[in-house]
Order: sequence, then structure tokens, then C-alpha cells
Amino acid sequence: MAFQWRSLLIASMLVAAAGPAGGARAASAEPQVPVLWDAKERLPKPDLSALPRLRFLTTTDFPPFNFIDGTGKLAGFHIDLARAICAELGIVDKCQVQALPWAELEGALEKGEGEAIIAGIAATPQSRQTYLFSRSYLQFPARFVMPRNIALTGPISGKLRGKRVGVISGSAHERMLRDYFNTVQVVAFDKPEDLYAALKAGKLDAAFGDGMRLAFWLGGSDAADCCRFAGGPYLAPEYLGTGMAIATRLNDPALAAALDYALQEISMKGTFAEFYLRYFPVSFY
Repeated sequence: MAFQWRSLLIASMLVAAAGPAGGARAASAEPQVPVLWDAKERLPKPDLSALPRLRFLTTTDFPPFNFIDGTGKLAGFHIDLARAICAELGIVDKCQVQALPWAELEGALEKGEGEAIIAGIAATPQSRQTYLFSRSYLQFPARFVMPRNIALTGPISGKLRGKRVGVISGSAHERMLRDYFNTVQVVAFDKPEDLYAALKAGKLDAAFGDGMRLAFWLGGSDAADCCRFAGGPYLAPEYLGTGMAIATRLNDPALAAALDYALQEISMKGTFAEFYLRYFPVSFY
């Protein structure tokens, strides 16, 4: 069953530095724009001259990915990305972006009311029975956050021994924390706001969770500049999934391949980096 990334658990990408034993790995401590494409792999440019139109289906209630802006127009990371894909494929005049309630997206695609869904559908074994997916265009690592006055740099797994680390109870991040950082004192919280409050109050040495959510908290007024990311991004697809991808119908492999080509070109030309920095001013990498 497909589900939206707003439900919490997302992530994975290739990284340079080794992390703890097993599948989880961490990249460098410096935040950076994620690059998911191998520069040595060049995908063939598709011929879409026979394509009558390309309609992207999305929602309006998943900021900063999809939302209605102050002028009443559909905006967001996904909207800019869809338009950039159309420009890269040379079919701007054939492109549309339409917003629907989340529950109506699958049916609209099946009925031919759109050709692709760009709304954060998770590519799982279950959803792959319904959709054909592009390659992932954005993945979400787990991160540690620590108070500014004690935040560690560089690989920090061995430096957390005996430290009190907060995490959301029952989450994939809790399982990952217990499996790969088993020398820490795990303190589980039912609500994110309680976790953040405990970190701000000095009751925790660190918090561990979804990098994107933590980035938005760090950049907001509630955090009051108390804390910052520590160490690098940790990625483990076996816990956190394979990230965001664009969904098409199962019988449309040509469109999925065209989307892959456009996404790679957008990344290689720096357009994706512009979008990422625009919508995620506190980088979760």
C-alpha cells in the first residue's frame, strides 16, 4: 500500500565515509546538496514527439513540496521540479500540473486523467505492483542534533558512548539507533515536540531522527538557535526506504525512462541544487 512521506520514514543514498557496522553509513559532517546520479552514466535522450501531453498529478497540502502560495497559486519543490522536467524534455507546451486530494491520485492516474504522480509516493514492493517509478530524486537521511555548546564534529558514533539520545518511540529511527548505536542511552518520546523540548532543556545530549524534520525545527523560532546538526547524514534503506520518486502507470516504461533522463540532466546542470537550497535553507545533508 502506497503512503506519503509525511508519515515520517524516508532515506538512503551512496555516501563517502564509513559509518557504524552494518548497513548504515554516514557522509561527511559538512551539509551539502545531495547528488544521486553517477556523472559517468549518461542516459539516452528520449524522443517524446508523439507524446500528446504530460500531466503531473500532485496535492496542495504537503509543504514545502506542494502548497498554495500567498497569491493562491500552486507552488513548491515538486511544482518547480515538474516544470523543470518539462523544460528539459522540450515539451513545456504539452505540460500541466494538477492538484487533487491525496486519496484521488491513484484513481486519476488509472483513468488516464494524468500521466505521472509527483507527490511523495513511497516506492515499496507493494506500491511497485501498482506503479512504475522513476529513479529516486530526493532521499532523506537520519541525523543527530546536539546543543550548540557540545555539538560534535566528524564521525561521532564512538563519541556518543553513554550519552542520552532522544528519539521518537516506535519509529524506524529508534530501531536504527538501537541497532547501530547500541552504546548510547536511548530515551524514547511519543511526540516530536516533547523530544525537542527535552533537548533544549538540557535533559538530552542529542536527538536522532529524520534529517528533514530536524532541519525545519532547527530553522524555526521554536529551536531558538539552541542546537545544530552533529556528525554527518546516516543512511540505511533497509530501515528508512529509498526516497522520493515519480510514479507512472505500469505500462509506460518510456515515460519513466524519460523522467530519469530529465532528472539526471536537472541534477548535473545544477538546477536541482537551486531548488533544494530554495526550499530547504537548513540543509539536512
